[in-house]
Amino acid sequence: MAWTLSTSVDEFHTRAGGFLAASPARNTVLLTVTDRLRERGPHYYGEDAPVFGWWCPEPGGPVGGAFLRTPPFALRLGEMPVSAAGELAAELAAARTGAGAAVGAGSADVVEVAGSDAAVAAFSAAWQAATGATGSVRTRERLYRLGEPTEPPRPPAGGARLADPSDRELVIEWLGRFVVEARLVASGVATLADDRIAARQLHLWEDGGRPVALAGHSAVIAGMSRIGPVYTPGDHRGRGYGSGVTAAASAHALGLGATEVLLYTDLANPTSNSIYQQIGYRPVEDCTVLEFRGRAARRARVA
Repeated sequence: MAWTLSTSVDEFHTRAGGFLAASPARNTVLLTVTDRLRERGPHYYGEDAPVFGWWCPEPGGPVGGAFLRTPPFALRLGEMPVSAAGELAAELAAARTGAGAAVGAGSADVVEVAGSDAAVAAFSAAWQAATGATGSVRTRERLYRLGEPTEPPRPPAGGARLADPSDRELVIEWLGRFVVEARLVASGVATLADDRIAARQLHLWEDGGRPVALAGHSAVIAGMSRIGPVYTPGDHRGRGYGSGVTAAASAHALGLGATEVLLYTDLANPTSNSIYQQIGYRPVEDCTVLEFRGRAARRARVA
């Protein structure tokens, strides 16, 4: 049983693409990130080269686990056995001393890891044992899948439309606010806005002729589309606009052929978790974003 690491998105897609597509919900982030890197190039998310990996239970056998890392974002664990998550942490830790086979600039210095609760816990235990770093939870998330679409129980006034180039400045402003409020890594907000508008993947809810909320959907990959971001400015909250625009984006994704429509919520926000369930979303799994502190983490942050 071993991990294979690579800096080639095409190699990763060739070797692990079928595995990712077979479980699109639990591999949703890996699918969308891989698709964007293949379309826009390896440095779309940052200057450092991304790192990919796949795990096979038997040499030369079928893939049974996968991960990727696009600095400055967290190392993202896809579907995998908990034992494979521990093996990955041990291999990356060994690579820090030259004993492993990690590739890519800084690939062995892990600052954050994200994925299912079980996989992150196994990775964290092995990483902390090998490096002496300490881990702390940054965010707890829940992955939802749309079941039977349901209209919001209190339909908001107004309606949804696709964002267009005339909305660019507003979209950039709102995406910037969303990044800050959600405590996410800010990287290329203007580029993200331009790309999502051009791809017709952003929806605005309007009331009285003015935009009051935003929601996006990802491209349909392996029958899967993921909703996000969802943002309502503070002075427009509490009126159902977030529910309305999320329902509209979800319906649009279904119309494009998605058979699985997904979204993540912050478990610290009971309001959003309740709202999404009211319009038909059902829990799939809980996830954790964990950050590490210690000498290795400090070196990676400086880099």
